[in-house]
Amino acid sequence: MQKQDLQNREDVYRLVSSFYKKVRKNPEIGYFFNEVIKDWDEHLNKLTDFWESHLFGKAIYYGNPKIAHIEVDQRNNEQISSYHFGVWLNMWFETIDELYEGEKAQRAKTNARKMSSNLYLKMYEARSSK
Repeated sequence: MQKQDLQNREDVYRLVSSFYKKVRKNPEIGYFFNEVIKDWDEHLNKLTDFWESHLFGKAIYYGNPKIAHIEVDQRNNEQISSYHFGVWLNMWFETIDELYEGEKAQRAKTNARKMSSNLYLKMYEARSSK
């Protein structure tokens, strides 16, 4: 059966919610999320806004992922490593591949790869600037 590409907000929500269902159960990275996120419905909607903005060029996300990730790293005694980002990225790719294929699915992978590298670098820089 051929998969379709991401086409709308509902597809993005399906991707995001399927992905974070896995993340929350993952013993290597789940605790970073489960300790910080108190309202998962709100968080999934915010992440759907983020990815919908990136994939479809809509200006609906207005958060600051850099600050949020630096704060989570600091709460965890600056123990988030590139390994953890790799686990996250591999799970993201796996979830995309399970559900979708096409240009937008590839863009979701490319954007995640760039974003994870950038966020890790910004977290590392924040550690050095103390």
